[in-house]
Amino acid sequence: QVQLVQSGGGLVQAGDSLRLSCAASGRTLSSSAMGWFRQAPGKEREFVATISASGSFTLYARSVKGRCTISRDNAKNTWYLQMNSLKPEDTAVYYCAARAIDRADVRASQYDYWGQGTQVTVSS
Repeated sequence: QVQLVQSGGGLVQAGDSLRLSCAASGRTLSSSAMGWFRQAPGKEREFVATISASGSFTLYARSVKGRCTISRDNAKNTWYLQMNSLKPEDTAVYYCAARAIDRADVRASQYDYWGQGTQVTVSS
C-alpha cells in the first residue's frame, strides 16, 4: 500500500519561512503528479500548488503565488513545498497528495494518495 509521510511545519512568526516534505513508500511515484492542499479551522480545503511528474509544469494558488515553490526529487520519491514570507492567513493543516497519472490538477477529488497532514501556524 502507498503511504505518504509528511514532515516540517510548526509555529513561526509572520515573514518567516518553512519547508514541508512528503516522502512516499510502497510504490515509486515518479510518474505521478503531486499536489499540496491546506485546510484552516472552519474553512473548506483549498488548493495550494501542483507539479507534473517530470517537474516541468507547476501551478500555484493566487494566495501563495510568488511566496511558495513546489519541487520534487524523483530519485528520493520525495516532494517539497518551500514557503517564504508567511502570513497569519497561511495558518492551516497542510496535506500532500499524489495522483495516479502524470497531469497536474487543482481539484482535490482528482488525487489518489494523501499524507497525514502537518500543522503550520503563523503568528502576527
